[in-house]
Amino acid sequence: MEAVATMASERPVVIFSKSSCCMSHSIKTLLSDFGVNPAVYELDEMQRGREIEQVLLRLGCSPSVPAVFIGGEFVGGANEVMSLHLKRSLIPMLKRVGALWV
Repeated sequence: MEAVATMASERPVVIFSKSSCCMSHSIKTLLSDFGVNPAVYELDEMQRGREIEQVLLRLGCSPSVPAVFIGGEFVGGANEVMSLHLKRSLIPMLKRVGALWV
């Protein structure tokens, strides 16, 4: 759990993903289109990926990926991020943590 918290606070936006997950790809694309440069951890390409995935499930991310952290705080998965975007809350949140400057 501590390793995930450390990784999640390394950058303003952190995404735990799997390289084969279409929803992870969609969230990474959405944030990149905004100009955000998130830290992305591809769990299926990491030695401790399964262990990290279990921690994400315990945090309440179901499915386990994508798991998005903004400002070190767990925001949720694809549904939560898209919901924030549709409510026009995502960009202000990204600006607040310094992930966007415009």
